[in-house]
Amino acid sequence: MGNAYFGTDGIRGRANGKITPDLAMKVGQATGLLFQRGSHRHRAVIGKDTRLSGYMIETALVAGFTSVGMDVMLLGPVPTPAVAMLTRSMRADIGVMISASHNAYEDNGIKLFGPDGFKLSDEMEADIERLIDGPIGARLSKSPDLGRAKRIESVHARYIEFAKRTLPRNMSLEGLRIVVDCANGAAYKVAPEALWELGAEVFAIGVEPDGLNINRDCGSTAPATLVAKVREMRADVGIALDGDADRLIMVDEHGTIIDGDQLMAVIAGSLQDDGRLAKPGVVTTIMSNLGLERHLADLGLGMVRTAVGDRYVLEHMRQHGYNLGGEQSGHIILSDHSTTGDGLVAALQVLAAVQKSGKRVSEVCHRFEPVPQILKNVRFAGPSPLGQDHIVKTIEAGRERLGAGGRLVIRPSGTEPLIRVMGEGDDHGLVEAVVDDVCQALSARVSAIAAE
Repeated sequence: MGNAYFGTDGIRGRANGKITPDLAMKVGQATGLLFQRGSHRHRAVIGKDTRLSGYMIETALVAGFTSVGMDVMLLGPVPTPAVAMLTRSMRADIGVMISASHNAYEDNGIKLFGPDGFKLSDEMEADIERLIDGPIGARLSKSPDLGRAKRIESVHARYIEFAKRTLPRNMSLEGLRIVVDCANGAAYKVAPEALWELGAEVFAIGVEPDGLNINRDCGSTAPATLVAKVREMRADVGIALDGDADRLIMVDEHGTIIDGDQLMAVIAGSLQDDGRLAKPGVVTTIMSNLGLERHLADLGLGMVRTAVGDRYVLEHMRQHGYNLGGEQSGHIILSDHSTTGDGLVAALQVLAAVQKSGKRVSEVCHRFEPVPQILKNVRFAGPSPLGQDHIVKTIEAGRERLGAGGRLVIRPSGTEPLIRVMGEGDDHGLVEAVVDDVCQALSARVSAIAAE
């Protein structure tokens, strides 16, 4: 498909730069036209995170959907997985989440879900792109057929109950002191409330959104604040969500960070013990640590790698019957419960494993020693330098140096103008040298292109 608008996770970019009211309205119109199937009254649900630009984009989307005859139900600030869940439960034809996930407030994005609660396929996104660039004006609704919009109450309570029901009925979090960092984002109300209702003593941070502070020095991409708070409060565990709460990282009682790979290892072991793994394995991406792969092999479980992006993980899960998958960054998909990554639900499964074990979080959540892994980014403008002969040779040479026991992964980011260079292997010094060589070659080429 063309990529004029959609990237690896919906449409994302600078608010009032790439993501303008005009584009948002056209997305609403194009998506509304594509999902009008049958003679029933069609409806869309729209959720958002706490970015200031969410008001602008929400209003433009409403104009787009209603102009093609689709009713709109506005959810307000809710996590991305809540939008996916409510799209299904409210029998909507389309779900929309306005968010740029872990990005700073200046960015925003539009994520789309079909009536089944799953993100749209590449083919559907291509159809929407063609409609956006086509003559939509001739297909607008007549005056009596315009859509209506209304705000929906009790959305938070519905999602909290959904999240709690993913646990066994008698499961309680009593006795746990939990710090939860909501990144001043979409889960700032629901996550602390859900944990409290399950019996935990909750210390909430990142719960004072002002439209400009989402993900700023908080949340899953800036865990230092959580680490400090866990130590200050002598908590048992810390949970950090990102801006739209579809991913998380955790912190043990010592302040040690637990990434998505470790969390998947915990959940995989728990599901295996309970006989609830649909297949003997986990779906991850090319970025997951080799240590996780070795740990799963010791449990008799396989590990399948996909391209980066939770949509590709989920696609493989659906095609091949897996019910657990995720990313090192903390997108964890439990398809028995959710159709997308859900930070709160994943955290609850880990906490359930902790409670069942009767052990401390540090004992439960550090399942393997990670293989040394180094990730660095090279920013670029203009054409990507990855196809240049010198770059290709440098990458090939790096892979030869790492040998069969290491990996070198180079890929362009799907959400930012960055090239991500990841190397891993048992020899930390060698891995660092290889990654630095590739980054230096890329930076030199980027500078040369800029000078041309």
